[in-house]
Amino acid sequence: MARMPPATAEVSPAVVHALIRDQRPDLASRPLVRVANGWDNATFRLGDDLAVRLPRRDEAVPLIVHEQQYLPGIARRSPVPIPVPVHAGQPTSDFPWPWSIVRWVSGTPAVDAAPADRAPAGDGLAAFLSALHVPAEAGVPVNPVRGVPLMDRNAVVLERLADRDRYPQSAGLMAVWAQACAAPVWDGPAMMLHGDLHPANILLAADGSLGGVIDFGDVGAGDPAVDLAVGWLMFDAGARRRFIGAFGSSVDRDTWTRARGWALVLSTAMLSNSDDNPPMFSVGEFGLRQVLAG
Repeated sequence: MARMPPATAEVSPAVVHALIRDQRPDLASRPLVRVANGWDNATFRLGDDLAVRLPRRDEAVPLIVHEQQYLPGIARRSPVPIPVPVHAGQPTSDFPWPWSIVRWVSGTPAVDAAPADRAPAGDGLAAFLSALHVPAEAGVPVNPVRGVPLMDRNAVVLERLADRDRYPQSAGLMAVWAQACAAPVWDGPAMMLHGDLHPANILLAADGSLGGVIDFGDVGAGDPAVDLAVGWLMFDAGARRRFIGAFGSSVDRDTWTRARGWALVLSTAMLSNSDDNPPMFSVGEFGLRQVLAG
């Protein structure tokens, strides 16, 4: 089986309680409930309006630091709530890495909603991305696997698609990939990116509109096409046309072509590494169907 990356350190509620008690004793009496255990981070809800976010493997440690550094600025221009850090936790003898207490963002994960029920979030998601995608300041990190030229991901995509049992539609996907890689590379300024925008990191309000965006561990600078790939990961064909139309002339055809290629990159990453994570596997399956649909 292809499984999600193993944890270097399993984070228990007892450890999180100890960290809060030592560094934020004013919050120690709040109830603590584990709500997510992702590829990179474990997340616990802390009372009604806060969450605790901790890396679960070495590779995720810089990601927590990046969130602490860049989310306050993104929050100031975001039209929807995001998990802004309110406390930058320090390593201790119980836990060796930085960690965060962040604002809790309410909503239903879009991954739990039927594709048709995600459609009302399209306009809000376009507005969020338009606000997010501004030229990055000097020093914003470049993630080596997100927002880079598509050809930088060519070897891993070809390796995945060579698994014909997992990808029986690989011939069609190869054609899409070749078209995306042939598009001109991004030649504008490196833009601020979410870097991991898919239905598990998008929250819906009760009316189906965009309620919030979470999990900015891959925040960085690069080609905005990697975030625009959410059009294929999130929406069916009709809703995707409306999502694309919401950007008007601000996003050119080549960027949308690369975005479709990034949807293939991200969908295959999920399908090739999520046999033990059904929600993420389902995102990958849906994404590839939409990539092939156009």
